Amino acid sequence: MELPAPLRQGVDSLLEKVPLAALKQAARTLSERYRAELRDGRLHMSEEIAVKAYLATRLPATYAAVRASLDALASARPDFQPKTLLDIGAGPGTMLWATTDAWPELEQAVLVEASAAVRKVGQSLAAGAIAARADWVAGDATIDLNDLKPADLVGIAYVLDEVAPASLPKLVGRLWQLAADTLIIVEPGTPAGWQRILAARQQLIEAGAHVLAPCPHETPCPLAPPDWCHFSRRVARSRLHRLVKEADVPWEDEKFIYLAASRQPAPARPARVLAPPKGGSGKVMLKLCQPDGSAVEQLFSKRDGGFFKAARRADWGHTLG
Repeated sequence: MELPAPLRQGVDSLLEKVPLAALKQAARTLSERYRAELRDGRLHMSEEIAVKAYLATRLPATYAAVRASLDALASARPDFQPKTLLDIGAGPGTMLWATTDAWPELEQAVLVEASAAVRKVGQSLAAGAIAARADWVAGDATIDLNDLKPADLVGIAYVLDEVAPASLPKLVGRLWQLAADTLIIVEPGTPAGWQRILAARQQLIEAGAHVLAPCPHETPCPLAPPDWCHFSRRVARSRLHRLVKEADVPWEDEKFIYLAASRQPAPARPARVLAPPKGGSGKVMLKLCQPDGSAVEQLFSKRDGGFFKAARRADWGHTLG
């Protein structure tokens, strides 16, 4: 997956005069903070150079994870056509770009972001390139949500990991209040990210939400540590991306986990593939999360006819059917 052309061109323009050495150092610092999931009161992107390092190294992967999550939402609710978006912890507008790519008819977006440097970059990238009216609001995800209006789609991506665990239930509750139709949460595909999604999932189900994706059911998750639910999306690296990360291969795999919850019941949800398929001559093994709430490994062979053909087409994160 690649960034939309206008976004990629905007990023290239912002980065063309930034010294490579400065980008490399900022990217290393940013990467260390993400891996450590630090909650020391400092945002990952509080300085302009950190924002530009994010654009060079993390934006493509975050965009890919958000876009894949929206694809799963759209597949589960083909009738869903959001006109308004509320993005909490919006960064440089990643959710906005992914949402307008999925639903070009989006009319209005409100983006809440605490960092002035990030808001400035996000506004610059979206100006003249995004048809929807975008209003940027200075605000912290944990304390500045009281005056916001509900939106058809509420999104929060790669933010829960920056919030103290004790504050998460209140935040998730407020996000659900603001979701006129659907809430989507995207987190890093780590065991800790999965646990945050599980806690939000349980809270939302108790509040009356319907799980659209990735789960094909609303029973307790059938996986248990050391296993965990997560997905992956391959991301194309630009030349600058490779230089900044000192990488040789032209791609990377972004691991993520997400939750789409709606006020509208989901249609029947088919089983979802929980791991890379294991293929062989005339057969394929899939690890599936099933509508009855179980997780199984199932072998499909040519004798299964159409089911085998569907299994061969299925990839990690896809539904079977």
